[in-house]
Amino acid sequence: MTKPGIDPIQFRNALGKFPTGVTIVTTKFGDELIGMTISSFNSVSLDPPLILWSIDKGARSLPAFKEANHFAVHVLSEEQQDLSNLFARQGADKFANVELETGIADVPMLSEYCARFQCQVEHQYEGGDHVIIVGRVLDFDAHDGKDPLVFHSGRYAQISKSAV
Repeated sequence: MTKPGIDPIQFRNALGKFPTGVTIVTTKFGDELIGMTISSFNSVSLDPPLILWSIDKGARSLPAFKEANHFAVHVLSEEQQDLSNLFARQGADKFANVELETGIADVPMLSEYCARFQCQVEHQYEGGDHVIIVGRVLDFDAHDGKDPLVFHSGRYAQISKSAV
């Protein structure tokens, strides 16, 4: 419950001032391929290699991710805005026209990405209206020369290259 005096809309807008990368997280639930766009991805630890992300308790895919033992996180490149929008929609056949690979534990993985992390669930925590999922990174890879897709103040943004 929000503390009196904190307007949830203003709070969300203030949080939007922090630019984030855009990622797609995927898993397999029985025979169903599950994927969603998230911006709540973060590193936790180098040793052991841990990352985290969070999912809204009202998300349709929450049961799949709560039951999953493995998942993959894909950091999108700036050319992947359409893919981000596709995986943000409910009810869409998200995987229909997407080139996929199969990862650890048969997790579906996007073939195009800026960076990709294959994880085993390490912990799940209650976090207000979200569930926080911590994953142990089992494998990862990254493409040099690709800039990440960024989200800031409610819209996509690009990284500005400046001389140092």
